[in-house]
Amino acid sequence: PMDWPERTIAMDRLPSLSKEAFIEKMRNEVERVLGQVAEAVNQAPPGRLIADSEEKVRDLMAELRRTVYETAVQMRVDEAEKSFPPSQGCGERSNKAQ
Repeated sequence: PMDWPERTIAMDRLPSLSKEAFIEKMRNEVERVLGQVAEAVNQAPPGRLIADSEEKVRDLMAELRRTVYETAVQMRVDEAEKSFPPSQGCGERSNKAQ
């Protein structure tokens, strides 16, 4: 698109997300998934521990990885948006032009 250079410049100026806020935001989700991992491992019968829990744990961790990454990216973008002045709506611009 034609506005790529502007987006690249804006992306170069993204502020960092707060590690503390990110950890706090993700804490409940991480604890929930870890609890599900423990349940999957505990529910596997003896002799089938890996066979009956590995795939479930892999899927849980893949979903957690996706959620964690998306949340981190979104929080960083949200921080950047806070630093931009609010844009004026079309109606406001047309009134000033008159």
